[in-house]
Amino acid sequence: MKQKRVPIHINTECITLGQLLKFADVVGSGSEAKFYLASHKIVVNDELDNRRGRKLRPGDTIVIEEVTYEIISK
Repeated sequence: MKQKRVPIHINTECITLGQLLKFADVVGSGSEAKFYLASHKIVVNDELDNRRGRKLRPGDTIVIEEVTYEIISK
């Protein structure tokens, strides 16, 4: 099965992993992000990472529940 790829366009230097979860409609709020990260496997650039404040920059890839998100600069 082919993994779904979703571009996340940002117009800032970086966003946090918590912000990505909201942009991707995985969670509805920052407080939900904390609980989501504690109970789900998140892979950032091929490494496990569950830090809500992790800075994501253009070129980074994030895998959440078999969906790959790619950070892209606008």
